[in-house]
Amino acid sequence: MSKPGKKVHNQVVFKEYNQNQLSLPMDLECLIPPSHMVRVVNSAIDQMNLEPLLAKYPEGGRSSYHPVMMTKLLTYAYTDKIFSSRRIEKAARENIMYMWLCGGNSPDFKTINTFRGERMKDVLVEIFSEVVELLHKQGYIKLENYFLDGTKIEANANKYSWVWGNSTKRYKKKLREKCRELFEFAELTNQKENEEYGERNLEE
Repeated sequence: MSKPGKKVHNQVVFKEYNQNQLSLPMDLECLIPPSHMVRVVNSAIDQMNLEPLLAKYPEGGRSSYHPVMMTKLLTYAYTDKIFSSRRIEKAARENIMYMWLCGGNSPDFKTINTFRGERMKDVLVEIFSEVVELLHKQGYIKLENYFLDGTKIEANANKYSWVWGNSTKRYKKKLREKCRELFEFAELTNQKENEEYGERNLEE
């Protein structure tokens, strides 16, 4: 009998398949394309002034997940259109993009909900709006896929001057408003999810 994956006469040839042999690179970063959006989000947040975020944490107390990691996780999830805390938890355990971004950390849905609570909301909205603006400028996302209640933004400068207008200040203000609406939508999503699942996660 031939070994798996070896050709014998006219038999079909298959690639080697052995679940007991580790073949993936140990460094998850090797699996992420150089221009992937997760790298842009990661780099953008690393370059921001996150002192307002860190200032939200009082001295002492028990050890917490690093707020920068949590911010990256939430920001990337939202740009990836995942707003459910339970689905974010699942992605952090199973999706290599999220696993790399979290550095191997796996916060549960309760931790995620607590982090994005009212105390952190304003800071997170500011950070998220800056990242969204960057991703939009670099062509990774289209604003009409995220805002205006999911309806398409028409190419009409008079009707939607916040997108095509010349006022950067007005544009940024309106973008923050739309990001805040998106955060409110995420809160509603999780309220409904909590009503359905209670204390359970998606695996139970």
